[in-house]
This record gives sequence, structure tokens and C-alpha cells, in this order.
Amino acid sequence: MEPPVRLASTGTIIHGVSVGEVLGVSTLADARLIAGEHGLGRIVQRLNVMEVPDILAWVKPHELLLTTGYPLRNTPQSLGRLVADLDERGLAALAIKLGRYVDELPDEMVEQADRLGFPLILLPNDVGFDDILNQVLTDILNRQAAVLARAEEAHRALVQVVLAGGGLGEVTAEVAQLLDVSVAAVDGSGRVLATAGPGDHVAVLRESVSRSRESPPASPAAGRARSFASVPVLAGGHHHGRIVAYSPSGAIRDSDVGILERAATVAALVVTRQEAVNAVESKYRADFLRDVLTGRAGTAERVTGRARAFGWDLARPVTVLVAELDPEGDERSAQDRLVACWTAAIRRHDPRGAVAGFSHEVVAVVDAALDAARVAKDAASAFADVPPATFSTGTSRPSPGAETLPEAYSQALKAARVGRQLHGPGAVAHFDQLGVYRLLSLVNDTAELHAFVRETLGPLASDADAENGDLRRTLQVLLETNLNVAETARRLHFHYNTLRYRIGKLERMLGNFTDDPHLRLNLTLALHVLRMRGI
Repeated sequence: MEPPVRLASTGTIIHGVSVGEVLGVSTLADARLIAGEHGLGRIVQRLNVMEVPDILAWVKPHELLLTTGYPLRNTPQSLGRLVADLDERGLAALAIKLGRYVDELPDEMVEQADRLGFPLILLPNDVGFDDILNQVLTDILNRQAAVLARAEEAHRALVQVVLAGGGLGEVTAEVAQLLDVSVAAVDGSGRVLATAGPGDHVAVLRESVSRSRESPPASPAAGRARSFASVPVLAGGHHHGRIVAYSPSGAIRDSDVGILERAATVAALVVTRQEAVNAVESKYRADFLRDVLTGRAGTAERVTGRARAFGWDLARPVTVLVAELDPEGDERSAQDRLVACWTAAIRRHDPRGAVAGFSHEVVAVVDAALDAARVAKDAASAFADVPPATFSTGTSRPSPGAETLPEAYSQALKAARVGRQLHGPGAVAHFDQLGVYRLLSLVNDTAELHAFVRETLGPLASDADAENGDLRRTLQVLLETNLNVAETARRLHFHYNTLRYRIGKLERMLGNFTDDPHLRLNLTLALHVLRMRGI
């Protein structure tokens, strides 16, 4: 048996007409819908004729199937099962001529078609299949041509937006005008960046965007109109957000979604263009701030004037903060995220503050009256999204003006690094709280510091022996209590005589520190150096 001839185009026709619209063509003026009224919205993209018994192997979704019932003339009872099989394969509708080979349709078939919303159409006997095929296919092709023309018009309009340097506001306005809907551009975190359309409709759209963060709306079946539509904005393999449209009349169709997809492509171009501009501006800001903090930016008047162009106020009393990635988290992605988190934190706490990312750190210059520890905590809470990377933060003394910013930057950088050495990753330290460690950090020759520790503490400088570590702890508490034996014994939970024995042992190893204040000073400094991690 030869396969049935496909009378529609061999490819999928992207846009079609509904079954209800098919019934409006002149050749079907006398056709009658006998079941499946709820399925009149199904889309017809092709037509096919069933005159062979094995039609199921050849049907495709969105087809209108025409038949005289010839293949089923001897088994009319199989028509009941045929409806379910055709519906399962996504067929749009079945149109049949009665009286030639099948006199009437079984009740089971009609009931099942009504239950499935599968349209059954009774064709008039005096209409040829070729007339139906010609009119419906012409209508489908005309619709497709109109849709393509509309899409081309939309494409030209949206491309013009890009060529004219327009942003997301212009993109949403153009789409709203083309589709007569309200439109919003939303970033990846769900924040609305631009909207267009009547104010009350935009309000509904914003509410829908907010709700969809938790439960995105289900997409309607292909060909069905909808009130909302959303398409992603993708560029460079990254998801930058989405374009969302709202029609209060529920008139958004597949062809409109196609235009939204074109708008999303244009939005992706706008986003990547803006990212490139931001990258250049960010580098320019970072270069300028680096020059300011290293004293190479010129006079104070020139610095404050140029800073004002960036929206920064460097003429007021300020504090410098340095956030430096801890070594185990020193990765490019972590650095980019660190810059973003600190930039957002500074915008919230001090919109006139300066912030820029350098190679391995972020530097911020903020109002001296601001709680620097709170800003650092805010940035750290956002940065926690990127485990296991951490950063340490240093804060300078207040700087009265631009001319003292290099000194303040040096203080903040030193506080960040010494704070990490003392307290480990994630430390927040103020320069004034470093005490003697501030002086020790000025020694650039770490080998000299190591030699000083070995010469002063002798065997106690090493943790190779557990007993030595225990004795070093005893020495540290003795020095902290100013050689108060009773208080030291209480803190260490030792018997008084046990502590006396340990003191004697320490003096045999280190010298008579109980009577020599200079030796006690050296021992104290050596213990402080040991506390400075990473030297």
C-alpha cells in the first residue's frame, strides 16, 4: 500500500489558523461541527487526506485530516478508537463526509471527541477535497506571509534602536508599540530595569515579575493566546535576565512571542554593549583612584574636581577601606564578585563614596563618619555566595582631605594584611587597633624577624616539641599578668608550686627574665611576632 500523499508543505509551517477560522472559509460554509467545540482554538498548520487504513503512521501534529471514511467502511466500530489515537498525535481536527462509505458516526466517537475537545467536522458532500485544500492552504500561507512581514518590520525597528544607541528603555518602548502590550526588561536577579506601556498595566506586570521569582507561570499550549509571555535574554553563554510582556485582553500569541525573542536578542546586544562600556569606565575609575592613592593624581583641587565627575566626594573627611582576597580564594571570578559586592555596599551606605577594584583588592573611600565595620559586614554577607573564598578588610584613620589619601591607603592596606596574620581569613582590622603589630609590620625583612624569634625564644620558637609549646603558653600568660604568679596559676589551672617549677625551667632556658625588664620586652615582642601569621 502506498503512503498517503501529503498535500501540505513538507516542512512545519510555523504559523497557522485555528479550526474555528478554517470553518469560516467559503467552501466550508455548509460544514457542521458535530463534536469537540472546546477544541476550536487548535491550530491547523497542514492538511492531509486519509484514504488508507494505516493513516496513523503518517499524520503529524496540527493537521486537519480529511476523509470519506473509505478505509473504515467495513469496520465503522474502529472510529471510536481513531479519535483517541489522532488526539494523542496532536492532530488539529478530523473532517469527514458521510453517506458514501460510512452512514453515521458512532455515539462513542462523538462522546470521546467532546470529552477530548477534538473537533469533528461533517463536510458537505458537494465540496471537493481539492477546493478545501486550496482555500485553507492559501489562508495558512497568507497568514504566514503576514507574520513574516510583521516580524521583518519588528526586526528593522529593533535594529534601528541598537544603531541609534538606544538602551533597554527604547527596546521595551518599541516592543510595547509593535505588539500593543506592556513590556518589562528584567535582570537575572528579578530587578525590573525598564518598562513601557500604560501605568496600570505596568503595575500588574511588575507584580507578576515579583511572583514569578518563586513560581514561574506555566506556558500555554502552542497556538493558544495568553496574558503573559516571557523570553530569556542570553548573551555569551550567560543569562542576563528576560523580556516579559503583558496583555490585559490575553491576546499574546506565538507570533508575538517570536517578536519578543527578537527583542531579547536586541536586549542582549544592548546589555553586552553596556557591559563593555562599564568595563572601560571601571578601568578608568580604577586607574584614577590608584593614582590618587599613590599620590600621582596631581593637586588636591585637581583630584577633587576629577572625582566629582565620577560622583565621588573626596573633599570631605574620609576613611579608606581595603578589602583583600585571602590567598586560598584568590581567583578571577572571586575578584569580580568581590568588586560587585563592595560596589553595591558602598552605593547603599555612601552614594558619594569612591570604590574601585584593583588586581587583588577592592579599595573604597567613604565618609569618615560611616561605620566601616558595618559596611565590611554588609559586603561580606553578599560575598558569602561564593564559597570558599573570603576576604580580609583593613580600615585607615580618618583622612581630612585628598592630599592625605596615600597615607590612609597605606594604613588600610597594612591593617588588612596584619589583621589576616593575627586573626586569619575574613578578619576586619582598624589601623589604630594594631598596636605593636603596626610597628612589627614595618619590618620588611621577615628573615630578620625569624632570626629574632629564634635568638630570643630559643627552643620555645618551635612547635616540634609539645612540651615547648606548653612552656611558651606559660611564658605568655606570665608576661600578660606582669609576672603575677597567683593569677597565672589560676588562669592556667596549675598548682602554685607547679608554676614555680615551670618558671625556674623557663629561666634556665631563656635567662633571668623575672628580674630583667629588657629581656621581658624582647620575649614579649618575640611572642607577638609568632602571633603574626604568614611571616
